[in-house]
Amino acid sequence: MMDKDSKIYVAGHRGMVGSAIVRELKRQGYTNIITRTHAELDLIDQQAVNDFFEAEKPEYVFLAAAKVGGIIANSEHLADFMYDNMMLEMNVIHAAWRNGCRKLEFLGSSCIYPRMAPQPMPESCLLTSELEKTNEAYALAKISGLKYCEYLNRQYGTDYISVMPTNLYGPNDNYHPEHSHVLPALIRRFHEAKEAGLTEVTCWGDGSPLREFLYVDDLANLCVFLMNNYSGNETVNAGTGKELSIKELTELVASIVGYKGKILWDTTRPNGTPRKLLDVSKATRLGWTYKTELADGIRLSYEDFLNNPMRAER
Repeated sequence: MMDKDSKIYVAGHRGMVGSAIVRELKRQGYTNIITRTHAELDLIDQQAVNDFFEAEKPEYVFLAAAKVGGIIANSEHLADFMYDNMMLEMNVIHAAWRNGCRKLEFLGSSCIYPRMAPQPMPESCLLTSELEKTNEAYALAKISGLKYCEYLNRQYGTDYISVMPTNLYGPNDNYHPEHSHVLPALIRRFHEAKEAGLTEVTCWGDGSPLREFLYVDDLANLCVFLMNNYSGNETVNAGTGKELSIKELTELVASIVGYKGKILWDTTRPNGTPRKLLDVSKATRLGWTYKTELADGIRLSYEDFLNNPMRAER
C-alpha cells in the first residue's frame, strides 16, 4: 500500500482523469505527488521519459495520459492515435520498470472490448472477437499497454495493474462543439439554446441507444482504491452497472440546465452502438462501489461548465 509520503507520479495530470486522481490523492492526504506538463516532459520522447524516471524515481505511477478524441478524430487520424498512444504508454511503463517503480496503474478505455461483446461486458471478453472499426487504432494501443503490464508481471514479477472506465464526465471535461463526448456536448447545447431562447433542439438518432456514465471523481476514488487493494493481470472495469437511454439522458440534461423548449430527433442520423454496459461485479467484489448518482454529477458538471472560461475554445 502507498504511504502518505510515497513518491507518486500522475501522468496526464491536466486531463479530466489525471486531475481527478490528483484531487483524490490530496483529499486522502498524500503529499508527495509529482506532475509534469507536456511542455516540461513529452511522454512520446523516450530519452526524456527515461531521464525523468532516472532523476525522480517515483515509487507509484498512475498512467492517465493519452491522446484522445471523438469518432471523427479517431477515424481521420488513425496512424497518429496509434503511434502517439503506443509510444507514450510504452515509454512510461518501460521506464517505470527499469527504475524500480513499486506499482503502476494503467488507465484504459471500454473501447478495448469487442464490438459484439456480451452485455454487460465482463473483463474476460477482451480479445474474444473483433473491435469496433471507428476507434480500432486507439483500442489496439490501449490493449497493448494493458498487455505490456501483464507481460512484465509474468516475466519480471512486477505489480502493474490496469483499470477500464466506462463513459466519464465531470470537472475538466471537454465541451468543444465538435470534439466532445455526448454528455458534455448536451450540456453545452442546451445551455446555448437556453441563452439564445431557442424553442427547439434537434438531436441525432432516435434516442434509443443505452449508455452508462461514471463521474470522474468516483473513477479517481477507485483508482486509488485499486492501487492499494488490487494486484492481478486482468483489468478491472470501472462503472456504475447502470444504464439509461440517450433520450432519457437528453431530457435529464435539459431539465438540469433549465432548457424548456422541445427536443426533436433526426432519425436520418446514426444511433451508434445499441448498448455498451460494463460488468462491474469484480470491483464490487473487491469492496468498491460508485457514489455519485447521474443527476447529481450532471449538476456538478454544469457548474464546472459555467465556471470554465476555456469552454468555448477547447
